[in-house]
Amino acid sequence: MSRNIAISDEVYQKLAREKGDRSFSEVIEDHLEPGYDIADIAGEGIFGPDTHEEIKADIRSLSEGTIERPNE
Repeated sequence: MSRNIAISDEVYQKLAREKGDRSFSEVIEDHLEPGYDIADIAGEGIFGPDTHEEIKADIRSLSEGTIERPNE
């Protein structure tokens, strides 16, 4: 089975340089072996350090009043 994924041009170029006569799946799989993280090959540094807290605040703000909270 195969899947389509979207990656940035920069990530594609990095994978293509490593690819040689291997498939892209093999290159990605090699990087996902123990000791590697998906961020090593796809998107590290996409979000700034404050993004997580900003998203949580947005979710909190958007969900206010949508349900009753039993502890409030």
